[in-house]
Amino acid sequence: QVQLVESGGGLVQAGGSLRLSCAASGSIFSINAMGWYRQAPGKQREFIGTISSSGTTNYANSMKGPFTISIDNAKNTVYLQMNSLKPEDTAVYYCNAAVVVAAPYRYQEVWGQGTLVTVSS
Repeated sequence: QVQLVESGGGLVQAGGSLRLSCAASGSIFSINAMGWYRQAPGKQREFIGTISSSGTTNYANSMKGPFTISIDNAKNTVYLQMNSLKPEDTAVYYCNAAVVVAAPYRYQEVWGQGTLVTVSS
């Protein structure tokens, strides 16, 4: 079993920054990619971006610039650096990972429980 645990959410003023972390643990053989999504109140879950284990990133067009995703393979941890935050960035932020689970080897997609980010005006 593989688990993802997000941290770093909280309350921040508009224009501020936050860095979210998401650590993967469990019977991990390898991580293919990790990514971030968010869901604002009353809205559908929205794609932010992904990063492969080699560091290749892919962002939603609207997320480029203020948001940066990075990965620490040694720690099985992905980060989301968020700058110039706006009230409309208020949402629950979810981590996602595509992993190969060890013994027996199989592909698994895993979601974290989410961390709330609130941006005040």
